[in-house]
Amino acid sequence: MDVIPTAVPRTVPRKSASPVRIGDRVFLALSRGSGILLLVIMAAIAAFLAVRASHAISANQGNFFTTFEWDPNTDHPVFGIAVLAFGTVVSSLIAMVIAVPVAIGIALFISHYASRRLASPLGYVIDLLAAVPSIVYGLWGALFLVPHLTGLYTWLDTYLGWTGVLSYQGGAARSLFTISILLAIMILPIITSVSREVFLQAPKMHEEAALALGATRWEVIRMSVLPFGRSGVISASMLGLGRALGETMAVATVLSPSFDIGKSLLDPGGGTFAQNIASSFKEAGVIGVGKDALIASGLVLFVLTLLVNGAARLIIARRKEYSGASA
Repeated sequence: MDVIPTAVPRTVPRKSASPVRIGDRVFLALSRGSGILLLVIMAAIAAFLAVRASHAISANQGNFFTTFEWDPNTDHPVFGIAVLAFGTVVSSLIAMVIAVPVAIGIALFISHYASRRLASPLGYVIDLLAAVPSIVYGLWGALFLVPHLTGLYTWLDTYLGWTGVLSYQGGAARSLFTISILLAIMILPIITSVSREVFLQAPKMHEEAALALGATRWEVIRMSVLPFGRSGVISASMLGLGRALGETMAVATVLSPSFDIGKSLLDPGGGTFAQNIASSFKEAGVIGVGKDALIASGLVLFVLTLLVNGAARLIIARRKEYSGASA
C-alpha cells in the first residue's frame, strides 16, 4: 500500500519592517510643528484681542453692542458697534449677491464656452485683477465710481424708491450701496478663479455621456458640472466674503463715515469695522481707551470671520452631495 507523502509547509521568511527614514521623520516633525505653530499664533492673536477688549468694555459707559456712538477718547468713554456691525454685514452680503452669480457665469464661460484662444487671456486678466492693491480700487471708486453712480441712484429712486430701502435724497453717492458694488468688483476675481479651476476638474466622461444622450450644453453644465463644483463654489464664495468683511483701504477711501443707520441704503454715511479702525486709529490718543475700543471692535470682526468660515465648512461637511468625489 503506497503512502501518500504529506506536503511540508514552507515557512515564508517574514519581512522585517522597513526602518523609518530620517527624511520622513524630519518632514513629519516640520509638518506637525507648522500646524501647531499656526494654532499657537491664532490663540495668541485671540488672547491679545480678548485682553485688550476687556479693558475697553469694562470702562465703556454705554452698551457695546447697541450704542449708536463712538467716543472712546474721553474721560467717560461711550462707544458701541451697532452701526459698524450693520454696515459690515449688509455691505458684504450685498456684494456677495452681486458678485457670486457674475463670477459663476464668467467661470463657466471660460471653462466650457470660450475657445482656448479666448479663454487663456481672459483667465489671465481675471487673475490679474485679484492682484490689484485695494487702495487702487479705493481711488478708482472715489474718483470714478462715486460720480457715475448718481444716474443709477436716481433710477433706483424713481422705480424702487417706494420701498424706502432704495430711496435717494441727492448728494454724493458715498453710501453702503456704493461700497457693496466696489466690494463686489474686488471679490469677483477670487470667486471666479477658484470656481473656474473647480469647473475644469469636472469628469469629462460624465459630460461626454450626457452629450451622447442628447443633452444640450446647458443641461450638461446643470447636471454634471455644477453639482461637481458646488463645494468649490461655496469655498470660493467664503473666501470672497472673508475679504469683503475685512476690506479696509477701499472702504475708508470711498465711504463717508457716520454713526447712524439710515433708512435707505443710498443715504450717505455708515461704517464698517475695518474702515473705522483705519480712520480712527490716529485719533486714539492717550486719554480714554481709544485704542482698546478699536481692538474690541477688531475682536468682533475676528470672531465674525471665524464663524463665517466655520459655517462654510459645516455646510460642506453635512451635505455629502457637495463633494465632487462621488460625482
